[in-house]
Amino acid sequence: MPDLEELRKAVIEGDHKTSAAVTQEAVAEGVAPLEIVTGCLVPAMEEVGRLFECEEYFVPEMLLSARAMKASMEVVRPLLAAAGAEPAGRVVIGTVKGDLHDIGKNLVASMLEGGGFEVIDLGADVAPERFIEAAAERNANLVALSALLTVTMPAMKTTIDAFKTAGLRGKVKIMVGGAPVTRQYADSIGADGFGESATAAVALARKLVAA
Repeated sequence: MPDLEELRKAVIEGDHKTSAAVTQEAVAEGVAPLEIVTGCLVPAMEEVGRLFECEEYFVPEMLLSARAMKASMEVVRPLLAAAGAEPAGRVVIGTVKGDLHDIGKNLVASMLEGGGFEVIDLGADVAPERFIEAAAERNANLVALSALLTVTMPAMKTTIDAFKTAGLRGKVKIMVGGAPVTRQYADSIGADGFGESATAAVALARKLVAA
């Protein structure tokens, strides 16, 4: 049997070549794809989040771990889909209109995927209509809005209001985040939650989907 502890270690250490190779070996030897995700990748990314929270890891280390996790997910994702495995939730994520920054958004997207969510990443400078279209098309139950610039924060409220107008606000939870965003601002624009870090965003996403 392949050593899944080696896979866990590869993700935590950001070794994407080893994570892909061990995942392929595990699949070839009959390990269930869902076991690889829930028994290995999710705990590995939770450990990465813990290391970040206690300042043993910083953004570069998290990005390397996210890349290693993605290399493994590329192997198992088609198998999960073929087996009809349901994700923890479906999240549409993007940086709001007018904002081209995406490092923080990319990190949150990777952590969400590592947490077992299906992530539909729309990129940066995303118009409200695009968020609505993607959420409806993919039957998402969560939308994550990111902004790094104070001047683009109002686009979060515009997007939330657009979901209300489209009659979809009751069907999706909307979470917001980014360097200038605060819990008070999230509350004031009618968001369902605010994540102050990538790790917090995953915990919040789980809570919102469960609710």
